[in-house]
Amino acid sequence: MKLNFFLCILGMALPTYLIRMIPFTAFRKKIKSRFAKSFFYYIPYAVLAAMTFPAVFYSTGNIWTALVGFAVALVLSLVNAPMTVVALSASAAAFLFSLLPI
Repeated sequence: MKLNFFLCILGMALPTYLIRMIPFTAFRKKIKSRFAKSFFYYIPYAVLAAMTFPAVFYSTGNIWTALVGFAVALVLSLVNAPMTVVALSASAAAFLFSLLPI
């Protein structure tokens, strides 16, 4: 039982460490390529969007309420509303839409 636990810990720690160590060993000089710099700059945003976007449509259990909340969030973010306003408004819109007798 304890051996299995430590193997699981090692199995998670090793890839986590390698992901952080490999760039330090592979890139010894400063990266000068504009393409590579922009690529590495946008990776966190792309990964966050890829993980978050599908969850938006399954968060309420009803696709229509999720679409209403997403639409409200999209419109408010396009007009540069603060993030708190966007999140609260989208949640309120999805909740209010779920109360409609449709």
